[in-house]
Amino acid sequence: MSRPFMRTRLTALALRALCALSIAVPVHTAPAQARAPMRVLTLSTPAFPDGGSIPARHAQAGRDVSPALSWSGAPESVRSYVLLVHDADAAQGDGTDDTLHWLVWNIPGTATGLPEGVPSGAQLADGTRQISVSGPYYRGPAAPATGPAHHYVFELYALDTMLNIQPTAMSAAATREAVMRAMAGRVRAKGVLVGLYRRPAP
Repeated sequence: MSRPFMRTRLTALALRALCALSIAVPVHTAPAQARAPMRVLTLSTPAFPDGGSIPARHAQAGRDVSPALSWSGAPESVRSYVLLVHDADAAQGDGTDDTLHWLVWNIPGTATGLPEGVPSGAQLADGTRQISVSGPYYRGPAAPATGPAHHYVFELYALDTMLNIQPTAMSAAATREAVMRAMAGRVRAKGVLVGLYRRPAP
């Protein structure tokens, strides 16, 4: 066998060995950067304790005056807040939805609360937007007197973005769905407050 042929043969064998090694050696990639753990917001109101009864002033009988709310514990990355108030006991549609009493979004990230009696209007002066099943304002609770008290859940979400959702273009249910969908992956903290209410017996 000639020497040039032997060199060519050895070179081919060496290349095959290197290819086999490149396949056998696992490729290590840098792990994806882990997100900071979700924080828990402290959400409260002077109107009632968590799990307590909602005063008539903040019910439909009291002309739908929204309660003052305050919160703390949000991370520095927050750009806006979303407040969702719903009657967890008032099943709607196929039973997986419930009554929307207030949805407020694009609350500025610098905010630490909402005053009592937020005025009606689809968009407020600071850019905050709102809607409920009745219109662009807070709808107070009105569970019937004939049954048990309903659970009115106040959920506050801290987001790392603003939401480009207009309240006037859709129904309350469609707006709620659009806001919740746009929030996916952008929530950095959440707080919950629960109030109970049923109308007084006649």
